[in-house]
Amino acid sequence: MAPPPNRWSAVSALFCSLLFLILPLSSAIYCDEDDCYDLLGVSQSANSSEIKKAYYKLSLKYHPDKNPDPESKKLFVKVANAYEILKDEATREQYDYAIAHPEEVFYNTARYYHAYYGHKTDPRAVLVGLLLVLSAFQYLNQWSRYTQAISMVKKTPAYKNRLRALELERSGGMANKKKGNKQMDKTMLEDLSKELDLQIQGAEKPSMWNLVAVQFLLLPYTLGKLLLWRGCWFWRYQIKKAPYSWDDACYMTQTCLRVPLKAWRNIDELTKSDLVHKRLWNKANMDSYLADMRKETKRRR
Repeated sequence: MAPPPNRWSAVSALFCSLLFLILPLSSAIYCDEDDCYDLLGVSQSANSSEIKKAYYKLSLKYHPDKNPDPESKKLFVKVANAYEILKDEATREQYDYAIAHPEEVFYNTARYYHAYYGHKTDPRAVLVGLLLVLSAFQYLNQWSRYTQAISMVKKTPAYKNRLRALELERSGGMANKKKGNKQMDKTMLEDLSKELDLQIQGAEKPSMWNLVAVQFLLLPYTLGKLLLWRGCWFWRYQIKKAPYSWDDACYMTQTCLRVPLKAWRNIDELTKSDLVHKRLWNKANMDSYLADMRKETKRRR
């Protein structure tokens, strides 16, 4: 008994048939539907000297200045294009490969466009285009995450209760439900929503300054600023042995605790002051602090 036909094989065969009907032959991208060798009247085994002589002969014959026939201009363009392809060994080799392997449509087409257009592309333009595309995707991703976070937080009871409390506080302790004040209530709710949006953690609004393209343009400035900061830090605290300022002490504490900057900003000032005064950038103080934290954790358990 013969095996049943493979449905996927039939679909694949149909797809390939349609593909070959839609796409032109690989060699057609070089001289359209004509053969480059036939246009010059030479064989495929002709050497470069024979190709050159044939081109000069045909160019004189079909040049628009010497041949008034309207079709001569079209033939002259075709002959010139065929000569440009066959005079170069690299493009001629690609054309011969396309003739011998017409089924490799995508490969031959890619080689053709790379040979004729790849070297004309300015790398700087490619870099700028890539940065712009990446920045666009980055901005869209950040904006999507921001709107999703805002939407999720606004659905929580805590957000709604806080919004209601602020509304009552601004309206003098009572909800204003008069018809004439609907517009005022709407404006108030919008202002309160914006005020609460700023308090939502993890929903940072997208900024143009964080985009890849902007950061790349500001890279020399950023590196120069970083080097200057490092130099001032080394001179002030390593050479002069000056005491740390409050901001620098906060930075050292944050670095030692490996706390993200956003999380550090959310810590209350009393806790920050206590951590800074512990001088955790000293190894002995840090070890003592970690030991106390482990003891406190065991005690709570």
